[in-house]
Amino acid sequence: MAAQRVCAESELSVSTAMKVVLDGKPIAVVRDSSGQVHAIGDTCTHGDISLSEGFVEDATLECWAHGSKFELATGKPLNFPAYEPVPVYTVTVDGGDVFVDPDAIITP
Repeated sequence: MAAQRVCAESELSVSTAMKVVLDGKPIAVVRDSSGQVHAIGDTCTHGDISLSEGFVEDATLECWAHGSKFELATGKPLNFPAYEPVPVYTVTVDGGDVFVDPDAIITP
């Protein structure tokens, strides 16, 4: 399936995350501190916790429940208790809109 529009770019403030569900997949759409937009799996691999409710710091998203931080570019956890990465999805910004492809997973 092709990329789907998830929001207007203006809806994403710097250092914030927004949860969207595409094709049944929960995805956190995040604008990092440098203004770049990312899309990663919204479910922490340590527990069934929504990452979009967590904290954006620089280029990471931290799970609010147990403190695991995930790299936005790779989905890799940077600390315990999570040790499995979350998926990272292709993001395109076009004409002020943010598109995410729920089938195009980026692997580092």
